Amino acid sequence: MAANPDRASYFPAIEKKYGQPMSYWFGVMKEISDLKYADQMAYLQENYGFSRAHGNALILYSRGNTSSRRYNSLDDYAAAIDPVQAKTVRAIFQAIQAKYRDLELVIAWNQPMLKRGKDYVFGVSTAKHHILIAPFDPAILEEFRPRLEAYKLNKKTIQVPSDWKVDKKLLTDMVGACLAAG
Repeated sequence: MAANPDRASYFPAIEKKYGQPMSYWFGVMKEISDLKYADQMAYLQENYGFSRAHGNALILYSRGNTSSRRYNSLDDYAAAIDPVQAKTVRAIFQAIQAKYRDLELVIAWNQPMLKRGKDYVFGVSTAKHHILIAPFDPAILEEFRPRLEAYKLNKKTIQVPSDWKVDKKLLTDMVGACLAAG
């Protein structure tokens, strides 16, 4: 990790090494914004000779992730995200931990997670316009599919609005199913 966690700290080196101002690179990113991360990385490497570090900085910055800062607690995480999302994320964990008091709230993969012992149970991450929630057992998504019709279901996550009115029953039922399966 770079000494300076600000992804923009890479910009002078990107401009120098690849010979274009950042406005040019942001234009390139806008053109390929619909591609997945791996495809964007391949595009930058194959077409412009980007290093992995420079490509990662540009891609993630363009996606709204402006820092590679590591979080040590939910408070650290919440302070770095949109205040509306922070309120929702806190409510998600409060709802789950009110019922399952033995679950430990930790930061893993730089995101807040709940675990019991050494087993992860549930996690949350934020994106620019939504929150992703995830029971750690993807089979739970299939089991709960009928109750998840109002949400966008991904392979391993559920997309909820940033200002989601937390469905405590849904969350605690999913976590309960994870614990029972675990």
